[in-house]
Amino acid sequence: MPFPGEAKPPVGIVFDSDLGNGVDAALALALLYGLEGKGEARLVSNSTTRSNLNSAAFADVLARFYAGPPPAAGARGFEREMPPIGMAETGSLSGDTAVLDAVLEKKTADGLPAYPRGVHKLNDTADPAVLIRNALTAQYDANCVVVLAGPATDLAQLMDLEGALDLIKRKVKVLVMAAGSYPDGPVDFRVKADGAAAKRLLAQWPTPIVAVGTEVGDGLPFPGSSIEKDFDWAPSHPIVDAYLASEPMPYDAAAPSMAAVLYAVRPDGYFKLSAPGTIGVLEDGRTSFTPAADGRHRYLVIDPGQKEKVLRTYAELASAKPVPRQFGRRPNQNKNDEPPPPEPAKKP
Repeated sequence: MPFPGEAKPPVGIVFDSDLGNGVDAALALALLYGLEGKGEARLVSNSTTRSNLNSAAFADVLARFYAGPPPAAGARGFEREMPPIGMAETGSLSGDTAVLDAVLEKKTADGLPAYPRGVHKLNDTADPAVLIRNALTAQYDANCVVVLAGPATDLAQLMDLEGALDLIKRKVKVLVMAAGSYPDGPVDFRVKADGAAAKRLLAQWPTPIVAVGTEVGDGLPFPGSSIEKDFDWAPSHPIVDAYLASEPMPYDAAAPSMAAVLYAVRPDGYFKLSAPGTIGVLEDGRTSFTPAADGRHRYLVIDPGQKEKVLRTYAELASAKPVPRQFGRRPNQNKNDEPPPPEPAKKP
């Protein structure tokens, strides 16, 4: 229970993605940092399903960029240690990409890295399942949303940890997964990359699930024109560099993960939901949806009347200037009278 006089914090977001595999997950993180800057959400765990150190380093670069400048000397209540980044040790997505190279290899005029990073070796990352478990432990009951923007590998491993299913059931309101096509459609690589994990996640995850299909990402793409005009406040911007490297300009980027983050934090006023049902994974990797009154799954549906509002919101939040954040625990921030969770296990 909360301490006397302590307000319930904004919703905590667990973000697990295939960061660097295109620009969608990076845009979604930019949107999430924009929402965090407005005090509407807290990124409590960030992990990548790519077994690639550069993917974790990209996540760390974004965390440092959106943390804003260091506080003034002598400021109290700030700790500059950055939150850990989870990285899968194994998985089908492992190689470098043009997006990762464009951000991590960019140099200043003096030949220095354009973007500071703290992830250089495996031991600089955390085990994703343990990282997520520990983050959930520190949240108020039912005040957390899990956003999956990549293969289900890490979340399937989370469910294997002792007591994790009960913890998820208590802490998580909903899992929002940017994966599949609904009510039916082509194969989504996020599902195909680890079909076994996707099947298990959909069958055993103990909370409601809202899926964001490829049709939403294609129907509500991030406007490339925003890259050219809304981010120019920064001489160098990692989202701009990632976007320009992902595909030749001009283009609008399919953005299912952005829709997932926006729905996770602002569930009302932007999208519609399908009737309840059950999502399954077919042998060829396609997803299926079977309506059922008692089903725990739904999928996101584009509201034609809100399309322009969604696109404006994407651009406004993703391009927002960083707001300095506190990284240390505030007084009375521990949740439900529980002891502080252990630090995420670093990899040997």
